[in-house]
Parts: sequence; C-alpha cells; structure tokens
Amino acid sequence: MESPARVPEFSIVVSCYFEEQSLEEFHRRLKKTLEELGRSYEIIFVNDGSTDGTLERLNALYEKDPGIHAVVDLYRNSGQAAAVTAGCALARGRRLVFIDSDLQLDPEDLPLLVERVDQGYDVVSGYRESRKDAWPRRLLSSLANGLLRRVAGNPLRDFGCTFKILDADLVRAFEFGPFKVVRLVSIIAAAGRCAEVPVHHRPRRYGRSGWTLGSLTSYWLDNAVLLSRRPFQLLSMLCFAVGMLLVLRVAVGLLLPIPVLPNVSNGLILNALAFSLLVIVGVSAGIGEYVIRSFLMLQGSPAYVVRTVRKRDDA
Repeated sequence: MESPARVPEFSIVVSCYFEEQSLEEFHRRLKKTLEELGRSYEIIFVNDGSTDGTLERLNALYEKDPGIHAVVDLYRNSGQAAAVTAGCALARGRRLVFIDSDLQLDPEDLPLLVERVDQGYDVVSGYRESRKDAWPRRLLSSLANGLLRRVAGNPLRDFGCTFKILDADLVRAFEFGPFKVVRLVSIIAAAGRCAEVPVHHRPRRYGRSGWTLGSLTSYWLDNAVLLSRRPFQLLSMLCFAVGMLLVLRVAVGLLLPIPVLPNVSNGLILNALAFSLLVIVGVSAGIGEYVIRSFLMLQGSPAYVVRTVRKRDDA
C-alpha cells in the first residue's frame, strides 16, 4: 500500500489508439494544465494495440517527463474500456481522470471538472455542448443517452463523453481487471453524487476514430443489457399480452353470435401475428445475449493482455 505522502491526488489515465500525430501536442497541453492546476498528479498512458508510431512516441515522452508514471502496451487492440482498465490497474491517485489523446477534447478544460470535484462530487463528467461529429453519430448518441439515463437512473446528458473524473475508491470497489473491464455507466449508476460541466469538442484533426457506428451501437447495447435488471421479463410480458388479445378475439368470435370487429380485415390479424413473432424473436435474441455473455465469462478469456509495462518505482 502506498504511503499517504506518495499518493497523488490525480491519476490521469489516457488510452491511445493510432495517436502518433497528436500525442506530443496533447502531452504538452495536458502537462501545462496540470502544472498550472498545482495539484499532485501522475500520468498513465496505455497503447491500445496501435501498430503505427504511437508506442515509440509514448516511450520518448516517458523518457523526458518524470510525471508519466507508466506506459502500458497491449498485445492487440482491445477497446477503450479494456485500455482504461489496464491503466487503472497501475493508478495510485485518489481521483481518476479519463481523457482521450486525440485532441477532440481540450486538456485545458480540466480545471472546470476539478472545481466540481472540490465541491464533493463522486463523479464529474464533461458533456460536449457543441459536438463536431457527423450527424449519424450525434443521432445515435442522443438515442443511446436517453436509454442509458433510464437504465442507470441518472440524468447525465452525455454518458459517452470520455472526459471524466471519478473517485478512485468508487472505481476500485468494482474490482476491475482483465476479466472484468471498467464500465463507466455502471460506476455512474452506483455513484451517489454526479455532476456535469460543459467542455469543448473539436473536429478530429488526425487519423480516424476507432469508434465506428457498429462499435458504438454495441457499446450502448452492452451497457443497457448490463444495467437493465428485467428487460426481457418486460418483453415477455408484452408478447404474452399481445398473444392473449389475439386469443380473446378469436374466442369471442366463436362463442358469441355477434361479429367481433367486423370491419377489420384479416390483414390486421396477420400484422398482429407478425408483430408478436418479432417480439418473440427479440426476447429469444435477448436471452441468447445473456447465454453468450455467461458462456464467455465461464471461458475465462481475458479482455486484454499486457505486452509490456514501463513503470517508475519512485513516487
């Protein structure tokens, strides 16, 4: 266990994926902001399987800046959640700061988040007040944020903004690791006090994002399934209710001499049957998702594997 004198106030965990062009500027701006902030800190960079010059740039920065506590290199691209988890495993700070290194978020906005942390909040999240992403991504994000607000029971506007500060004890309580990666939505759902502050969002200047529409959709659905305790019970009840209405309609038509909905064609019945079938398929797919998730957990395959770690042994 670290002595209190050696525990920094902030551990900045930065995941990097094909960021060789932005890393030096990002590091320079982040370091300047941290020094002006006047709080103790450490920086942990994680190379998420990049095959360009990202790792070489990180190692060069590590040699020059003693404020970089560690550089972690993963064997392959494992996703941002896995990379953040690998960084958190080495973090010693009382607060964890997450931010991307692609310069779409300004490191200079960090004091805005710290100001709310000082007011006693467990989680402080940035929200992109004026996003510079393409409209399909903004639309998907808006729909997903509405869903996650419901399942997490938290009114945050921008769950997907990666600029966050979290209480380290809260994060460590989940015992994240290679077999259980960090799920920020789960942490937010468990937090007692959360706040949001507006942060700047810039167009991506270098490379391309590792977040495709497919991976974003998968991410939001994973979190929704993870946090929803009874999603498929509700779907099953809906399917049962629709089925019972159809049965009732047929039974009344057989038992009573009066016609039931005489002006309604069989096309409506076929549509109702088709709708019921879709609900059943949806329920089955949801159950299958849980079965596959349980199967993968039983297999015990790690979400990420660390190739190398460069870490300072001093404070």
